Amino acid sequence: QVQLVESGGGLAQPGGSLRLSCAASGFIFSAYAISWARQAPGKGLQWVSGILSDGSATYYEDSVKGRFTISRDDAKMTLYLQMNNLKPEDTAVYYCAKREYGGSWNDLREYDVWGQGTQVTVSS
Repeated sequence: QVQLVESGGGLAQPGGSLRLSCAASGFIFSAYAISWARQAPGKGLQWVSGILSDGSATYYEDSVKGRFTISRDDAKMTLYLQMNNLKPEDTAVYYCAKREYGGSWNDLREYDVWGQGTQVTVSS
């Protein structure tokens, strides 16, 4: 059974940090690029960051560049998102997704497997 399970969300203060994890199972994790996406309250799903299957390149949406870092541990079949200097506008449900096709990173139709999401709330 192909599955992605996110964890690590919670409440953080502005300027604080959180580290999200995404545990994969049921497929050859090291063969696929993986991304993080998020959905803020009342808004659509937004791509946040992606990493190539071999980890050689990473990509970020402009609003998170310099604050978020995506990484992967293929031995643990786990994807991470280190989020620093959090802002209230980062409040959202964060999802990881397996990239099946080779189109644009921010085209959500390129992803065929999604996790259930983890809530991140940034508030004082």
